[in-house]
Amino acid sequence: MFHFLLRTIPRPILIQLSLIFSKIAPLVYYGNKYEDPISGKTYRKFLPYGYSGRAKRKNVLCPGSLSLERHRLLWLYLKQRTDFFTKPHKMLHIAPEQCFYKLFRAQKNLNYTTGDYNSPIADIHFDLHKAPFEDNSFDVIFCNHVLEHVEDSAVCMKELHRIMKPGGWGIFQVPLDTTAQKTLEDKSIVTEEDREKHYWQKDHVRLFGLDYKDKLAAAGFNVTVDDFVNTISEELQDRYRLPKGEMIYLCRKN
Repeated sequence: MFHFLLRTIPRPILIQLSLIFSKIAPLVYYGNKYEDPISGKTYRKFLPYGYSGRAKRKNVLCPGSLSLERHRLLWLYLKQRTDFFTKPHKMLHIAPEQCFYKLFRAQKNLNYTTGDYNSPIADIHFDLHKAPFEDNSFDVIFCNHVLEHVEDSAVCMKELHRIMKPGGWGIFQVPLDTTAQKTLEDKSIVTEEDREKHYWQKDHVRLFGLDYKDKLAAAGFNVTVDDFVNTISEELQDRYRLPKGEMIYLCRKN
């Protein structure tokens, strides 16, 4: 049922419904086996998530914050490897994740703007192929799980570079096939069925491979690929339900 709802309800409506769900679910899943490091709350288990095929995972969606494994990893990374919580930043958060939205909004060190094509929690709605911001506007940009959806990822990467300040940094995570050296992007793959088969989700238009770093570098970024998850003990990886093998792509503008 949960996977069926993910596949059939439009994203803006899902976001609105999930706000209600997140108030009720923690009571149902009360326990101490798993922990969400974002909120510090514990649960007997997490929920399943994913639209179909390889994207479907068990025990990954936190009932309270609605964080996924990648969100919890990013939170720990920001805490331990960056000055995100301590230094003043003018920040743009594209496709803002619900588990972060209110927390980032409340941070006094952030001048925080959210943007998306159609999300109901975005401050500004725009097409990333032509972002409505001046050059060198933001110290920090987050744009996670977006570039697999856009028509031209190279143009969008260049836009992200254009609006980032020199010395700024960003994190742009994507679904990544670590078994493929090159990104799969085939214009003949157009049906939802074929996209699910080849790109892992019906609304994806490519599946990035290990050349993702090179694509970001071609847009002008200095890219660091960080295997931060492997610095965390296996016990905590399981307790936090972190994604094994997930690399953090930290992009800086010189």
